[in-house]
Amino acid sequence: MHRAIRAAAAAAGRALSPARASPSPPRAPGWGATRWLCSGREALSYDVVIVGAGPAGLAAAIRLKQLCRAADADLSVCVLEKGSEVGAHVLSGNVFEPRALDELIPKWRQEDAPIRVPVSSDKFWLLTKNQAWTLPSPFDNKGNYVISLSQLVQWMATKAEELGVEVYPGFAASEIIYDENQIVTGVATNDVGIAKDGTKRETFQPGVELRGKNAGRITLLAEGCRGSLSEKIIRNHKLRERGQGQHQTYALGIKEVWEIEEGKHEPGSVIHTVGWPLDTKTYGGSFLYHLDDRQLAIGLVVALNYQNPFLSPYDEFQKFKQHPAVRKLLEGGTAIQYGARTLNEGGFQSIPYPVFPGGAIIGCSAGFLNVPKIKGTHTAMKSGMLAAEATFKALIEGSSMELYWENLKKSWIWEELHKARNYRPAFEYGFVPGMALSALERYIFKGKSPYTFKHGKPDHEATDAANLHAPIQYPKPDGQITFDVPTSLYRSNTNHEHDQPPHLRLRDPTVPEKVNLPVYAGPESRYCPARVYEYVSDEKGDPKLHINAQNCLHCKACDIKDPKQNIEWTVPEGGGGPGYTVM
Repeated sequence: MHRAIRAAAAAAGRALSPARASPSPPRAPGWGATRWLCSGREALSYDVVIVGAGPAGLAAAIRLKQLCRAADADLSVCVLEKGSEVGAHVLSGNVFEPRALDELIPKWRQEDAPIRVPVSSDKFWLLTKNQAWTLPSPFDNKGNYVISLSQLVQWMATKAEELGVEVYPGFAASEIIYDENQIVTGVATNDVGIAKDGTKRETFQPGVELRGKNAGRITLLAEGCRGSLSEKIIRNHKLRERGQGQHQTYALGIKEVWEIEEGKHEPGSVIHTVGWPLDTKTYGGSFLYHLDDRQLAIGLVVALNYQNPFLSPYDEFQKFKQHPAVRKLLEGGTAIQYGARTLNEGGFQSIPYPVFPGGAIIGCSAGFLNVPKIKGTHTAMKSGMLAAEATFKALIEGSSMELYWENLKKSWIWEELHKARNYRPAFEYGFVPGMALSALERYIFKGKSPYTFKHGKPDHEATDAANLHAPIQYPKPDGQITFDVPTSLYRSNTNHEHDQPPHLRLRDPTVPEKVNLPVYAGPESRYCPARVYEYVSDEKGDPKLHINAQNCLHCKACDIKDPKQNIEWTVPEGGGGPGYTVM
């Protein structure tokens, strides 16, 4: 793959198109990257480098090229994606609000977008163990669509390439590059072909630096929730403190896609639930979305500030599927894909200042999810568009990237998140008070309440000591509706090169045995939805933490929930990880 990106950069009249199987259309001579050697690595230069081919990154790339066409300007734009293909690492519900897409590509309905199933019904259930009570739906999904987000971004990548954007899946940006003035000038991909012991294998290829062409270079970070480079930038430049000031809070979403029996399939049917199987101190809920082709998206979202260290989000999801109202939908069907991903729930209070010297943070890397709507794709796309407009003015007119922040605060993103700001922190007081306060916000104050709630403890600090809770006994999977982790992992198409340095790193290798296991009963063996972490006996019979990095779904839960923040998630070799196609 590194040879492929070099070949593409050298091509004078044709762009490499690894985002899709068919070749891209010819491009005008002179487009693309300039090459040179830097620090022993080959360096490619672009006007704009975007990290992440999700909805935010691709929306930014498309908008930049649209502005170039309108102004008869020429800016080279490159998008790096760590997944093996565009969409391979993208997972979302997803009930899609097309507001941002209407602005970006107004004629998308005539351009074969994979947005075909309008919401036909919208239900909200309160679950007890054996009952599903229908409540007034707090959602307004009229005009929205049930989609696969991984398929949507594949389509967006095609649209970006048609405009001249160079999209490169299979390349993991692992390093921020600075100049002598500590201004970000680009990113570097990681070396590939490094063995576990640090030696170079026969397949070794050095990483590639992607830098700005001149002093006006711009790097946009669109890595998704808890992006590894984005988090470093946020910490190093104190962007959280310069923004709305509060820490981010997260949830873990676990999802399956099923093919169900024809008689049970209702295209466009949307159901959200709260209550069982989660306890009253744990925020979360579930969803059932009917797509086309007899497909059903089903998932459970668990806030990562849960207290009980014995709670297993994966097993809670399996238990949820056993609810009588849910099981009857799944019986006779087939699970075809599984995945998991964390999502931002901090909302308005947690928005960081998104601009840093040399670039900006967009989409879920910054955190624009609207929690009561359970939607973030439209806001992610809009943020990418706003950043693109600021980038274009910075490169063509010499203005400041500060314009992105200014326009963000004037946009409908800001208005929407401000109205929604109190829903998530209301549940710090428990399920019943949270439901009551949310109803007050929605039906009485309508988002204009005179107060703003604060978030509670950071998620990793919320975990109680194990001696305050009893272990949870989860039922064994039946292999028909509920499944063990290896079976689910197989459906995620997860794959990593086995012989490579671990991308899950312990800052202090003694913490698992000295703290996590005796104090918290080894919670990493339960909060991870891929069983990456397990305690096994060493030759002396003592428990030691074993990391199965090849199982990693790139959900980032470990980076967030570890009680001592001892686990650092870093990118593995590009192309590794899940291989989602319908998520």
